Amino acid sequence: MISLVKPPVVALIPARGGSKGIPKKNISMVLGKPLIAHTIEQALTSSSVDRVVVTTDDDDIAAVSVTYGAEVIRRPAAISDDYASSESALLHALHRMKKIEQYEPELVVFLQCTSPIRDLGDIDRAIAKLRTEKADSLLSVSPNHRFIWAELNGVAKSINYDYKNRPRRQDLEPQFVENGSIYVFRPWVLESFGNRLGGKLALFVMEEDASLDVDTIFDLSMVEQFMLARKDHKT
Repeated sequence: MISLVKPPVVALIPARGGSKGIPKKNISMVLGKPLIAHTIEQALTSSSVDRVVVTTDDDDIAAVSVTYGAEVIRRPAAISDDYASSESALLHALHRMKKIEQYEPELVVFLQCTSPIRDLGDIDRAIAKLRTEKADSLLSVSPNHRFIWAELNGVAKSINYDYKNRPRRQDLEPQFVENGSIYVFRPWVLESFGNRLGGKLALFVMEEDASLDVDTIFDLSMVEQFMLARKDHKT
């Protein structure tokens, strides 16, 4: 008999209060809404996600998150400074839900609110791809069409092509940049590796502008313009 019970999937959105580049960055206004609200609404729209949780140390972020429909888990100060990893916040949230509610999701969708450019359905498609490929973790990526160089031990070196036989851009082997927008993983991956990625990996390809990340005032303006352009294109 096929079970009609939907496996539990939680979207976790870490959002610290401290930000040196932009004070209160995660609740800076973008297209008339706090930045984090866009990611919360995208997660709530997903038919695959059954709960949306923001993990934060900040009262204002917590209040905004609740206003836009998310649950909130308060993050301890010990894992809220500039050196704290996102993984520590994710682990804390999962352990708290398990201890207090006996809630253990099949999948975790980790969304960074500083990477808010996602199409309607992207989260569902990412989850579906992980399941179809029977992967353990998935990361979203954007196409890379650039010639990459590095300086290794003081020597300039072409990384993704041979500069002596320069190809046309369209002839480069497909390459991708991790864009930080969507991660999906099975909880045991985080527990075993202390990392959002592990086991069998899958890639979810998004458009190039999805790689925009808010870190400065300029980034905030850029993200707003791209989101506005997308909105106008689809209306």
